[in-house]
Amino acid sequence: MAFRLTHLRKPLAYSRSRIPFSRQVSSFEAVEKAIKCAVETKEYLQIPHLVVSLKEPYQNSKLFSFLSAFHHHHRIRVIDEILQSFVPVRPRSLPKIVYSSLLTYCLQSSDPLPLSFAILQRTLRSGCLPNTQTHLLLSDAWLERRRGGSQSVVEIINEMKLIGYSPDTGTCNYLVSSLCAVDKLDEAVRVVEEMGGAGCIPDIESYGAVINSMCLARKTSDVVKIVKEMVSKAGISPRKGMLTKVVAALRANREIWKAIEMIEFVESRDYPVEFETYEVLVEGCLEVREYILAGKMVMRMTDKGFIPYIKVRQKVVERLISIGEWKLACIVRQRLAELKS
Repeated sequence: MAFRLTHLRKPLAYSRSRIPFSRQVSSFEAVEKAIKCAVETKEYLQIPHLVVSLKEPYQNSKLFSFLSAFHHHHRIRVIDEILQSFVPVRPRSLPKIVYSSLLTYCLQSSDPLPLSFAILQRTLRSGCLPNTQTHLLLSDAWLERRRGGSQSVVEIINEMKLIGYSPDTGTCNYLVSSLCAVDKLDEAVRVVEEMGGAGCIPDIESYGAVINSMCLARKTSDVVKIVKEMVSKAGISPRKGMLTKVVAALRANREIWKAIEMIEFVESRDYPVEFETYEVLVEGCLEVREYILAGKMVMRMTDKGFIPYIKVRQKVVERLISIGEWKLACIVRQRLAELKS
């Protein structure tokens, strides 16, 4: 059931003079007690200074463990008020440890979503990044909710609206990267494919996280499919180095023909293919002894004004001659000479 949260409508003015005791607090227990007091009095702007006062930068869920004693709706309301109070704070990174501690606490609770998404969204919009443990905790929380397929990707993401927050692409992208970090690539792809239903349009970061992880895992058939979907359905141009990485993975699997077919598909959609991608492609052709194909790829490079590195172009010509393809070798050599002149 949805309920309305009371947001702070104007920036809260504050000064360090209001919290002189924060400099005197050194122990974890004292800070925890001071934070609880700040929450009870709604002096939320004291919290970042209290946490910073610790000798060690704790990013510990125990800082907010007292929130577990609150009623569920009350706990959500308090955390929302804390997040909203930090919006006008400058520098925006000042509450970084607070965000991290809140997020860790929430992800380890019995009902982590959608509140964790709200904290994550506020963290990212402040220009901060959660600690690395968040990837594991978030992916675990997500997979637990998705277990059995009782709830769709869109349904879970849209639960943010029930607590007064709007889902966005940045939050979904962090979820995708978290799933990739724990090798749940199929689920990461599913989120990318379905997040648009929650109003979160996949972007280059969404696809990039999945493509990079698939290349590392050498899931070449899947990565080619994702690249095609990105350029044809989403209409997104591959970022610099992306296609080169995919072709390198295909080359490692000795799937050169698949690499060429993918490049042709991308170019048929009028997206550019960079020099480095072709260079890796030609080298792959030479490795699998597809010398005629290597010659044709060099010709295609020259059509785009690209000239292969000297060792590569010499090797192409030599290999063509070695198999009796004198005519093609001469054509390649002549074209290269024309471009160099």
